[in-house]
Amino acid sequence: MTPIRLSPTSLKEGRWYEYLIRFALGGAATVFAGLVSSHYGASVGGLFLALPAIFCASATLIEKHEIRRKREAGLAGERRGQMAAAVDSAGAALGALGMLAFAIVFSLTAETSVAGAFLSASLAWLVISVVAWYSRRKLRSARRVRIEQKGSGRAIQRGH
Repeated sequence: MTPIRLSPTSLKEGRWYEYLIRFALGGAATVFAGLVSSHYGASVGGLFLALPAIFCASATLIEKHEIRRKREAGLAGERRGQMAAAVDSAGAALGALGMLAFAIVFSLTAETSVAGAFLSASLAWLVISVVAWYSRRKLRSARRVRIEQKGSGRAIQRGH
């Protein structure tokens, strides 16, 4: 099993204006959430703040970078770009589960100690995110094995 790794090399692939777009969209979403919060209350504003503000920009940038990388290697790359964006989307969904765990634990424990609530909620986020990632990885591996077994079973039935 491959361990979770952090690779800053993808940061070098981005152009300055791509990071500006991400920053601007994230900032605009935060300002929007603040305006909603001041008008409708913190509970409603918090829901808007939890929206994936820069996800769309990130997914399209990932796809574009993968396509560019494949074209530089002499390949088309559209399918690879879509797959890279899809993997990022799955990671965002798993991260959202971790954030949900953070919100639940923090809301249940904040009245006793804010620092303790933050630490507990952070631990819940970490545990749920890693468990979700690991579970997805195991499910994908099991699905791949079943598909390979079905394919080899058909070959045996045909006498190959």
